[in-house]
Order: sequence, then C-alpha cells, then structure tokens
Amino acid sequence: MNLFNLFTMVGGLAFFLYGMHLLGEGLSKLSGGKMEAILTRMTSHPLKGVVLGAGATAIIQSSSATTVMVVGFVNSGIMQLRQAVGIIMGANIGTTITSWFLSLTGIESDNFFIMLLKPTSFSPILAIVGVFLLMFGKSGQKKDVGGILLGFSILMFGMDTMSSAMKPLKDVPQFTNLFVAFSNPLMGMIAGTLLTAVIQSSSASVGILQALCATGAIPYSAVLPIIMGQNIGTCITALISSVGANVNAKRAAFIHLYFNVIGTAVFMFGFYAVNFFAPFSFLEQAATPAGIALVHSCFNILATVVLLPFSNRLVELARASVPERDGADSHALPARMAALSNMDRRFLDNPSLALSQCRKTAGAMLTLAGEAAGESLGLLSQFSEKSVCDVSDLEGFVNQYEEKIGDYILQISRNALSEADSRELSLIQHSVGHIERIANYALEITKSVHKMNKKELAFSQEAKEELDSYGGLVLTQVKHTMDYWDHPIPITANDARQLENERRRMEKRVLKNHRKRVKKGKCSVTVGFLLSDILSGLGKISEHSLQVMDAVQYAIPGQISPDPEMPHLP
Repeated sequence: MNLFNLFTMVGGLAFFLYGMHLLGEGLSKLSGGKMEAILTRMTSHPLKGVVLGAGATAIIQSSSATTVMVVGFVNSGIMQLRQAVGIIMGANIGTTITSWFLSLTGIESDNFFIMLLKPTSFSPILAIVGVFLLMFGKSGQKKDVGGILLGFSILMFGMDTMSSAMKPLKDVPQFTNLFVAFSNPLMGMIAGTLLTAVIQSSSASVGILQALCATGAIPYSAVLPIIMGQNIGTCITALISSVGANVNAKRAAFIHLYFNVIGTAVFMFGFYAVNFFAPFSFLEQAATPAGIALVHSCFNILATVVLLPFSNRLVELARASVPERDGADSHALPARMAALSNMDRRFLDNPSLALSQCRKTAGAMLTLAGEAAGESLGLLSQFSEKSVCDVSDLEGFVNQYEEKIGDYILQISRNALSEADSRELSLIQHSVGHIERIANYALEITKSVHKMNKKELAFSQEAKEELDSYGGLVLTQVKHTMDYWDHPIPITANDARQLENERRRMEKRVLKNHRKRVKKGKCSVTVGFLLSDILSGLGKISEHSLQVMDAVQYAIPGQISPDPEMPHLP
C-alpha cells in the first residue's frame, strides 16, 4: 500500500462520514415532528417501546441521535424513566439497518439482476436524481428527498472508495498481525469502543469495519469483539449529552450504558464459554460486510431479548448510580416556569423537534398571558392586593418566557430549515411578541384599577355592567386564541373575527354611553380617563390575540397571509 492509497482511503472515509451526515439530516427533516409523536407516545409496555425506538432509529439512521433525544425528553419531564428503557433498547436494534445497507457493497455475482443491488450500480442514478431535486425542486419536501438520495449516494461512494483503497492491505503483514492482536476479546473491545467514542456513531464505525473487510484478511475472531466494543462506544454521545441535565436524564444515559455493557458481558461470556467446549469453525474465516451486519444485528436483538424482562432492574441500577441530590433538584423550575424545560438544547440538532417543543412552550406562555388578562379583569368586580401582585408576577413570568424562547429560536435558526420548519419558526417568533403584549396590557389595566382604588374612585353600576360584558367578550377572544393555538380549525378563526367586530361596536357603544353619563353628572371626568385606559387596554389584548391567531393561520401549509412579514387579520 503506497501513499496514494492512503490518500484515497482517507478521502473515501471523508465522503463516507459526510454522506452519513447528509443522509441522517435529510431523513430527520423529512420525518419532521413525527419523531416526537413516535418517541413520546405514552406506553406502559416495554416491548412497544422497543418497537418505537427501533422505528425511530430506522427513520433517522442514528441510535445516538435517538438516545440523545430520549435523554432530552426525560430531562424535560415529557417521558418517564421507565418508558425510556424500551426505546433505548429498540434504538440499538434500529441502528443495525445501516450495516445491512452497507453490506450491499460486498455483493459479487455475474447475474445482471443481482448486480443491480450493488450500490455502485444504482448510486449514480440516485445521485443524479438527488442533485436534480435539490437544484430544481420547488417544495422543501422535494429538496429533503434530494438530500437523502445524494447523501445515500455519497455514503455508498465513500464506502466503495474505502474498500478499494484498503484491498492492498491484505498483502501487508503488519496489518494482518494487527488484527490477529484484536482477536484477543479485551483488545478488540477496547479498539471498537475507542473508535466509536471518537466518531460518536456506531453505524459509522461498523461501516468502517465493513470496508476493512474488503481486504479479506480480517477473521471473525477479530471482528466479533470489535463490534461488541462499538456498541459500548456509542454510549459516549448520550453520556456527554447528559452533562448539565437533571438526575433522571443522567439516569437515562446510564441505562443506555448499562444495557450495552451488561449485554456485551453476557454475550461475550456465553459465546466464548460455548466456543471453549465446542469451537466455532467460522471464527477463522474472513469476515464479510454481510457477516458483520449479521453479527451486529444478532447481538443487539439477543441483548434486548435477554435484558428486556429486567428493564426495571436497569432502572434501579441507574438510580443507584445517580442518587437524588440533597434537597431540591438544582435544575427544577417553579411550576409557572416548568414549560421552559421543553426547550432542551439536545433537540437543536433536530430543528423540527426543537420547534415542536418551542411551540409547546409558547403555548404555556400564552396560557399565562391569558391568566393575567383574566386576573386583571377580575379586579374590576373585586379588588385585592393579592390579585394585583399575581398579575405583576404573571407579567414577569411571560417576559422571561419571551426572552428564553427568543434565545432558543435564534439557536434553531442557525440550522438549515425546511419550508415547514421556516413557517413554524416564523409563527413562534411573531407570536411571542404579541403574547408578551397581552400580559403587558393586563398589567396596565391592573395599574389603572389600582390607581382607582387608591383614590377611592368607582364606576357607576351601569359602567360596571358594560365593562363586565366588554371584558367577558375580550376574554372569550383570548380563549379562542388559546384553543386555536393547539387546534387551528377554521370555525374558531371565524368566531374570533365575528367577536372582534362585535367588540369594536361594543367599545364605541360603551364610550358613547359614558359621554352621556358625564354630561348628566353621573360619572366624573377623572373616572372617564381611567375607563378609557381600561377599554383601550382590553381592546389591545383582543387585537394582539387576533395577531397570534393570524400567525398560526399563516403557518398552516396552503394558507396565504396578506403580509408574510407581519401577518394580520383583516
């Protein structure tokens, strides 16, 4: 093997890793928010969790990404620790699909139809289609499909390049002697663990091993312990991800580690114990890409079958390894702020998922703003200093939400976003400012009522009744917006428009009646100014609620807003 072969091998590795990244990114974009639906579906049955975990990992082609998301879900309180066990096990099974795809590079046959299965036969066609979709595709979905096809083609090209460059190594004694050393189970496991820990992808490290097998000089006796070590090495990503997370998130990462360590120990002990009494003849045979894929799959399936009945024991072991802190969890948030934990930094690698969690948080912010509006209106009928403080606190919480959501959106926007994700980001970005204004005007109303109470002023009975009706209409508007945020159905939007028209008519009527009362001496001018301020504040709350609703409507595919930069209702 000369220097040029080495350059070719390194170049092939670069293409391989980039293709895997591009493929995973495209699959993640195309799956969109479906990942959350798959992974957070509530189930008390661990076996169903295994199926969900395997399915999710098969979609995004990365057990590390799935496990990191699970750590994020547990950290956010979306998923219970016991639910995470089955999904983590399933992720290890789902990741083996990649090795089966890569094993196609080892196909050797003169049969035309069999050769069509070889990646070098169809990858160029996929690459051409992928480039065409990326360059000329109108929709974001077509571009995502193009990215997937191109990523797969680059991945297979890199794999084939690596395999071709490594073939001369079969004549290099130092290379064959190196893998004889890896036949020692402990050495092989350490090598596999270190390789996977460095590149943080068991799929990629297994692919590199499959490419090395093109030399025909690596026996199964060396391959087996390396694959075992690769399964342990992939745990490093989740462990790094759990740094700074809460106790349960750390435990989820340890469950992933224990599953692979215990599974490897049981598999290795059982395999070599049987081999001691009845030696396996295949161990001295040259490993093939398909053989590696088979070993990889058999280990993960058998480990799951053996350890799934003991899933509760894994949870207990993780709890013993990461005990509760003294006192409250330093990561715990006040109840009003708990929704902020939805925006976990671990989701940022999956923009669709991150945006989905961000929207949930913005929904919680909207609920707090609506609560502030309700409390401020309640002060008109029954004043209390506690309610004044409550509104002030709620407005403070909403401001914190706006700041945190803004920071999170900024981080999401640094990723390449699909068309749907861009709409979702625009929705959240546009809405949080209007939601903050709802809480702000609620506080302004509260200040006006507080001023009246200090000056011992009061509205006439007629004015109170009109304000109650007007305020009730505005709160109904806010309720419509909150409902529309979670379930954007046209009938709710139509009701909101009718309510807005009714509110404007009522506002004119209340002001007109007030002027009449001032002329008759039933109300003072000072009270009139305060009434005007309160009416204005309630009107602004209604208008900002409608702005939020219009932003939601704009984010729905197929909907057109009058002004995409600043959507508004007519």
